[in-house]
Amino acid sequence: MEFDKEKFKNILMTRLRQQYGKDIAIATRHDIYDAVASACMNTVVDKWIATRRTYEKEPGMRRVCYFSAEFLMGRSLGNNLINLEIKEAVEDILKGFHLNLNVIEDTEPEPGLGNGGLGRLAACFLDSLATLDYPARGYGIRYEYGMFEQRIENGFQVEYPDRWLTHRDPWEIKRSDLAVTVHFGGKIVYRKTPDGQERFNLEDTEAVTATPFDIPVVGYGTDTVGMLRLWEASSPDGFNLQLFNDMQYTRAVEKQISAENISRVLYPNDSGPSGKALRLKQQYFFSSASLQDLVHGFVSEYGTDFSRFSDCNVIQLNDTHPVVAIPELMRILVDEYRVSWDMAWSIVVKTFAYTNHTILAEALEKWPIDIFQGLLPRIYQIVEEINRRFLIELREKYPGDYQKHNAMSIIADGMVHMARLAIHSCFSVNGVAELHTELLKTRELKDWAELYPKKFNNKTNGITQRRWLLSANPLLADFITKRIGPGWIKDLTKLKELEKYLDDEASLRELLEIKQENKRRLTEYLKVTQNEFLDPDSIFDVQVKRLHEYKRQLLNILHIMYLYNKLIADPSYNPYPRTFIFGAKSASGYRRAKAIIKLINTVAEHVNNDRRVRGKLRVVFIENYRVSVAEKIFPAADVSEQISTAGKEASGTSNMKFMVNGAITLGTLDGANIEIVQEAGVENEFIFGLKTDEILKIQTENSYHPQEYFSKNPELAKVVEQLVDGTYDPSRQLFKELYDSLVFGVEGQRPDVYYILADFNAYCEAHEKIEAEYNDRIHWAKMMLKNIANSGKFSSDRTIEEYVRDIWKLKKVPVTVKQKTDE
Repeated sequence: MEFDKEKFKNILMTRLRQQYGKDIAIATRHDIYDAVASACMNTVVDKWIATRRTYEKEPGMRRVCYFSAEFLMGRSLGNNLINLEIKEAVEDILKGFHLNLNVIEDTEPEPGLGNGGLGRLAACFLDSLATLDYPARGYGIRYEYGMFEQRIENGFQVEYPDRWLTHRDPWEIKRSDLAVTVHFGGKIVYRKTPDGQERFNLEDTEAVTATPFDIPVVGYGTDTVGMLRLWEASSPDGFNLQLFNDMQYTRAVEKQISAENISRVLYPNDSGPSGKALRLKQQYFFSSASLQDLVHGFVSEYGTDFSRFSDCNVIQLNDTHPVVAIPELMRILVDEYRVSWDMAWSIVVKTFAYTNHTILAEALEKWPIDIFQGLLPRIYQIVEEINRRFLIELREKYPGDYQKHNAMSIIADGMVHMARLAIHSCFSVNGVAELHTELLKTRELKDWAELYPKKFNNKTNGITQRRWLLSANPLLADFITKRIGPGWIKDLTKLKELEKYLDDEASLRELLEIKQENKRRLTEYLKVTQNEFLDPDSIFDVQVKRLHEYKRQLLNILHIMYLYNKLIADPSYNPYPRTFIFGAKSASGYRRAKAIIKLINTVAEHVNNDRRVRGKLRVVFIENYRVSVAEKIFPAADVSEQISTAGKEASGTSNMKFMVNGAITLGTLDGANIEIVQEAGVENEFIFGLKTDEILKIQTENSYHPQEYFSKNPELAKVVEQLVDGTYDPSRQLFKELYDSLVFGVEGQRPDVYYILADFNAYCEAHEKIEAEYNDRIHWAKMMLKNIANSGKFSSDRTIEEYVRDIWKLKKVPVTVKQKTDE
């Protein structure tokens, strides 16, 4: 469909007049952003309607529904303009009004709908599904305040509400006509029908209204527009006028506040029972609402012949957060539509697939029975029945092996184990990197892999090159297109063709200049936003990701302390200038992670204010790390820190974003790092540290002793001692728990759970190699180009095609706007 510039202009101007009563001369930046987004949305809606009409004419069409607690979408305007292939045209229109599109894009509030890689992966998947013309829908929660806005105050992380919905969101459409009701608590009423059928109903429940907001997901180079449906919670009877008139104002709105809390914040602090209950409420809320939506849609089209349900819908559960959907679908089928248990179960086990995102036992969700049963009494009853039948299966398979029965029971030790429920109930269980999947099968979920060997499979994660290269790094995108054409935008494996330029010095020097320009762009951004003054000629060494101990930001900052000590002790030591850049949010209740943030900022203050190391070493913590900031960081990075303890990172996706933008990986053989090495060659990365099998051997032999590493390396001993000797904290208390975790162990754990001390020397040596290799600029450029050229595997398009082939069994359904809208 040809883009109509005049129509776009007219919609923009009309929006300003009707919504804001202004012309463009006096409109604010936000007014103009909203008007531009509305004009863009007009083009999107044409394709969105055409997509819906096309799907309506596809009898028996199979669709994937992606259930996720997080969708870290990022800003929509720039991405949608690129995917609609109208960005240059809109830039020209705005130039006619003396407006800068980049400035307008930066005005857009950023949806706070996710935290880390899991949520960004979900967003990339939706982009790829639309681009590849597969019928799909995302389901999640419309968090009013997202996770939180992170501010650094006196070096500490402080959480503030993320008010991303201060203004209306021009990309969403409220669908009050599709609202459903979700029930919590209550009591189960049992009865038998005259024909002997058992019936269960809930009475005296807390009713919560789930209202959907639909957000279009625009495919690139196609007319297909996918959809993300997010649910907002409210109370159907949340305002008691009688109480209000009795001047009991707080009690008058208690129900409304309780309901709205469900969609208030992503991952509320769950260190106490009330926090755990709220998290479980959130998970059931969006799972139940989404299933009701799917079932209502199915019934309106096919009636109550649910034998076809799994032919039309496959539901992918993104980690354990939405696993409560499994018993909820059983409840809907059995209680509301009178489907027999056996028939309902046969539907469920053909409908759900489960993605595991972690090897950490504490991240495999489990809920105390009292909380689960109190909040979801009928769902708990269904889980009990699922487990009763499963235990019969286990006893037949492993007679007399009571230890195995208990270790695999869905309900055990006073808890409901959601990962066990998922693996038993889903027809597919996938990991997200080759190593991760292998560890699941051979270690963490070994019993399950032996019981259900055909269920387990690997789907290495990916990223969308449309956002993380084409949009985020236009200079590099132009460099690539100029040499191999634009085909890489929809087929990233075409980047392999860049290898023919590995010996072309002109191309290598141009690549270095692109990196330098991106470093200048990041430098300018940080000067304006954080008053940080970076040297773009220094090595930009970057670690940006969720703050967790296993990701080992602590190893990174301890090495910086080591470098600082070395520079102070030896004034003649003159290494290549380094800038270490961090960006991370810690969960609000994660005490040690927040202490690491404080340590990074404290060390940064010491280092950056010491004239003796000026021009040699600088440390920066980027406040409130998020997608829009990441889009500036990845193109500017020289070194990609991927230093998790081997065997702990499921996959990682920041490693892929860095790679496609030409940063060199400094990492352990963990997660997708292994596959990065396989693709680009170990000689083009900096790999260090213990391997997974070596760590397993140490654990088996119980042979880990921190003092051995201190005695061998006095510099390491000094750095660790500085955590508590007053160097960085006169009170000697701020970092004592970090010190104790390394030296003595805390909370019943052995010392140094994540092998920071064991890997420290190898990490330092890897940094020395980086400095040596970076000095040879042409050689470094070859390493950059080798990484870019071999990043094709890590497109989310490839990941989606594998899900489609092995799990979802979808067919492409192309959409044509002209054909459909003219009918």
